[in-house]
Amino acid sequence: MIFVTGGTGLLGSHLLYSLTLKGDKVRAIYRNKYKIEQVRQLFDFYKASKNQFDLIEWVECDVLDIASLDELMQGINDVYHCAAMVSFRKKDYSFMLKTNRQGTANVVNCALSNGVNRFLHVSSTAAVGKTYSQEGVGYVVESNKWDPEDNHSGYAITKYLSENEVWRGIEEGLNAVIINPSVIIGPGNWNESSLSIFKTLANGLQFYTAGANAFVDVRDVVRAAQTLIKYESAFGQRYLCTGTNISFKELFDTTCVHMNRTPPRFLAGPVLSGIAWRISTILSLFTGKQTVTKDSARSAQAIVKYDSQKLISKFNFQFTSIEDSIKHCIECRL
Repeated sequence: MIFVTGGTGLLGSHLLYSLTLKGDKVRAIYRNKYKIEQVRQLFDFYKASKNQFDLIEWVECDVLDIASLDELMQGINDVYHCAAMVSFRKKDYSFMLKTNRQGTANVVNCALSNGVNRFLHVSSTAAVGKTYSQEGVGYVVESNKWDPEDNHSGYAITKYLSENEVWRGIEEGLNAVIINPSVIIGPGNWNESSLSIFKTLANGLQFYTAGANAFVDVRDVVRAAQTLIKYESAFGQRYLCTGTNISFKELFDTTCVHMNRTPPRFLAGPVLSGIAWRISTILSLFTGKQTVTKDSARSAQAIVKYDSQKLISKFNFQFTSIEDSIKHCIECRL
């Protein structure tokens, strides 16, 4: 049996669909029961049969509950650890650190104690160090070292520390591989995580920033994860899975074309972005929601490029075009 954490998330739900499509039986843990219905809706979008969805054994469990994790991981062959908290708000850092780092340590420890055969950890490009050009462009490859003096977000720090728990597990004999996706896009809830930009563009956005990042199709991350966990040669390594390097302006323009919306016209420079996150911080005191944070404003201005050549060359991996990914995402809004 296969064990999946974070099965109700964007990546986890697509992974569940792919695993059950092949007839695999899966035990998936969840915290919010209502999100299981979103997974069912995703299966319906892909025209899955009821029998396929029934291959999932849903169990309510938190990754911080090590006793329950240990019991649930008995008899498990493969583990896909997709669960993580994503936030760029300072007030969430302590709980995010506990969830991501300690939660990963718990999953690793239970996998070791139960003799799990294969383990895949979903990390992030945020957990990989950057090298910089004279122009200030950041470059990311698997071999880059983490620089504690760099300007990391709180989220990046928690994912880096989570990875360390997996490296520790590998030293203790765990057959594990780490995948580092960039920003993942695909069919899902537009109110959550990276997909919120589609909702913002659909509602109308006037401003864009000068930054650039990499965006990857959720189906590509699933294919890469299922490929990596099968090969013994992949264990003890990390693989970037980053799709297309693209500016935010290009991404917004392409998305708006397929939404029949007017693309953003005005450049928001560092000064305007700085004002935006400060205003957002003040408003959050009254609304409880902070739409723009200091970290997110800074990343929106940064130009970072990623290289997935290791995955491409070793496994002859091909990525979906960014245009096809955008169209696929727009087709299904949960």
